[in-house]
Amino acid sequence: MSNDKNSPAPALPSNFLRAIVESDLAAGTHVREGMPTVITRFPPEPNGYLHIGHAKSICLNFGLARDYQGRCNLRFDDTNPAKEEQEYVDTIIDSVKWLGFDYDYPAAGGGVEHHLHYASDYFEQLYQMAEYLIEQGYAYVDSQSAEDMAANRGNFSTPGTNSPFRNRPAAESLQIFRDMKAGKYADGEHILRAKISEDAMSAPNMNLRDPAIYRIRHAHHVRTGDAWCIYPMYDYTHPISDALENITHSICTLEFQDHRPFYDWLLETLSKGGFFKLPVPRQYEFSRLNLTYVVTSKRKLRQLVEEKIVDGWDDPRMPTIVGLRRRGYTPEAIKLFCERIGVTKADGWIDMSTLEGCVREDLDPKAPRATAVLRPLKLIVDNYPEGQTEECTSPVHPHHPEMGVRTFPFSRELWIEEDDFMETPVKGYFRYTPPVGDQPGSRVRLRHGFVTECVGYDKDENGKVIAVHVKYFEDSKSGTPGSDNYKVKGNIHWVSAAAALEAEVRLYDRLFTDAQPDAGGKDFISLLNPNAKEVITAYLEPGMSAAQADQRYQFERHGYFVADRVDSQPGKPVFNRIVTLKDSWVAK
Repeated sequence: MSNDKNSPAPALPSNFLRAIVESDLAAGTHVREGMPTVITRFPPEPNGYLHIGHAKSICLNFGLARDYQGRCNLRFDDTNPAKEEQEYVDTIIDSVKWLGFDYDYPAAGGGVEHHLHYASDYFEQLYQMAEYLIEQGYAYVDSQSAEDMAANRGNFSTPGTNSPFRNRPAAESLQIFRDMKAGKYADGEHILRAKISEDAMSAPNMNLRDPAIYRIRHAHHVRTGDAWCIYPMYDYTHPISDALENITHSICTLEFQDHRPFYDWLLETLSKGGFFKLPVPRQYEFSRLNLTYVVTSKRKLRQLVEEKIVDGWDDPRMPTIVGLRRRGYTPEAIKLFCERIGVTKADGWIDMSTLEGCVREDLDPKAPRATAVLRPLKLIVDNYPEGQTEECTSPVHPHHPEMGVRTFPFSRELWIEEDDFMETPVKGYFRYTPPVGDQPGSRVRLRHGFVTECVGYDKDENGKVIAVHVKYFEDSKSGTPGSDNYKVKGNIHWVSAAAALEAEVRLYDRLFTDAQPDAGGKDFISLLNPNAKEVITAYLEPGMSAAQADQRYQFERHGYFVADRVDSQPGKPVFNRIVTLKDSWVAK
């Protein structure tokens, strides 16, 4: 029943979840005819876009299923129609598949089993089970106001108070519940609550104090339309959906640890009623991903989008999967990151440099190299004939000769980087410096081209350097006999001014200046990085006009860049900086 598309990964370090799975496999805990012994699920709510924290859960759940020849279901928790949209369903499916996972598995008798599910698939069964709980005295309809219910719930130091409707006869609760379903009541007029024990309102665990399991909500549902006006709560829906799908290991983040007793009670109670066969699913918790320099709260991400602080959910500064994808991150880099940070039960912070390091590690061996001048300064080779050009060559990748070579022209006028010239050089500066008195200007090799010597420079009326003048040595061209006779310390990149591709380049950086922008009640908006996006016009080697959307490169000396998947056009690519070559935040 394994899925070939979820291809096996290299052997991974063990963790406590793998130890649990392996113990269950050894004991035969979940041996059931015709089913895998490991079935996990990824259960997102379709009310927003997935972020890097969800990527950790996707890799964990689909990865465990893959590595133990099981399966992983993708299930949408679509029980809150007021906040859910088809757009979110579509992008979640797309993100899961982009990361390299699938929910279609070979069927035992041939063909394919589709394990894409929705909580709404189970609305009728969820409703029938709720009626059973009412009939058996495990649930009742509460008619208190929301304010009274909250006040009577108590707090961590104060026991709650029983609802005046807690001992409402089962037949009366059942009739009201059916009338709720029939649409006879307004939103909030009644609610169905579980009754776990007689003293549940004194339970230290607040989640056991008669938790709500159904509420009235007159809202149109994307999949079921107006068929329902009552909807089950997540804590009720989730364990039942797990059991109906024969999940073996229900894995969630630590904030659901206190919800586990209700999970277990509900499935045990319904199993006694004949709804499920043993063994029922078990819930296990792991620490969520806390990544520095980002926020992952859906509410805060939505605020960034709605207030147009960013350019949408797929803005390359966003920690959403669609944002990371547009930024140029690869699925392999994200999966490497999720593998590297591991799985534990201890909360902690992962520095953004770990994620950035993973994308560098993934791209370095496979990204073709290219030359780009981001802060252009004109270089004029005074003794090179006007109108003449000659081809220079460079490997596409310095360590992979099989990738071939790229060619670009050398001409009299070139573009170099502004910081490759210094009028008054500092100690240790080995690029262009002008002649001073009897001392000639510095000699610099133009990479894959000629050795040149600075002979002067031009300024505009404001004193800004606008051009550097050099002379070249005809017998110094890289790769020609005798070129090694020239020993220079400076070696810089360049592009021909006449042939260069002029392109928009977006220099992206971390969205916040604070490592923990939403911790401790901070105003995260005030901590936005004003330099998180800079749009410049750069000059690239001419062959870059053929760059395709989503194609990644290393711009030598600058970092890794990708042709934007949305705005790039044939012959006119737009580039996003994925990450710099080195971590520039180490000292910050």
